[in-house]
Amino acid sequence: MNVLSIGNSFSQDAHRYLHQLAAKEGVPMHVVNLYIGGCSLRTHYLNMLGDKEAYSLECNGVYTQINVCIRQALESMEWDVVTLQQASHFSFDKETYFPYVEALAAYVRKYCPRAKIYIHETWAYEDGSARLTEIAGYNAADKMLADIQNAYALAAKAVNAYGIIRCGTAMMEALSLGAEKVHRDTFHASLGLGRYLLALTWYKTLTGKDISANAFNDFDEAVGEKEREIAIKAVNSIVK
Repeated sequence: MNVLSIGNSFSQDAHRYLHQLAAKEGVPMHVVNLYIGGCSLRTHYLNMLGDKEAYSLECNGVYTQINVCIRQALESMEWDVVTLQQASHFSFDKETYFPYVEALAAYVRKYCPRAKIYIHETWAYEDGSARLTEIAGYNAADKMLADIQNAYALAAKAVNAYGIIRCGTAMMEALSLGAEKVHRDTFHASLGLGRYLLALTWYKTLTGKDISANAFNDFDEAVGEKEREIAIKAVNSIVK
């Protein structure tokens, strides 16, 4: 399976373990991220129009030192899945998605007509953080997530997406199940449990395979057995 994300640091978080986790499960998965930190749908759209080689290409969770434009990436191979997402600081505002997500989806279908377009649902900022209140304007993470979920659902419907990768929902579920922390800096995913949760969510969503006995353990930050159990339970409850 070949997976391409037109994303930013949140798709970088999601991709960190995905290739390796899939390989551990015996599933070949080539994973590429087009990275610009904090990149919004509007900026992706403008880069698309200008054919700008503005993206750092990350392959299987590793930076390659190659810069590309969106078209070059789309034409580089036969993609099975292409994902789109909004920047976290706009993710709760549905007005910021349009018309950019529709134009990007049409562009993907032009160059990759066989690819399935998925919407990558990003996540809320950490409860109690200054970023949650001062940047997003919320007093609780679950309120931010509710607006994020609504905005991504609207985007998915507008572009007739094949599905939504429900990362934000899975991260909130893990917290409700007892995870102490899933962020590393109040907004990016933690290097261990957070990124593991994301990889499991992507893997199960894209493959439909069972994760109940997942034993991947090559983490940048330790993940305890209780945390593993919480991650698997959270993802299984969200991704059917």
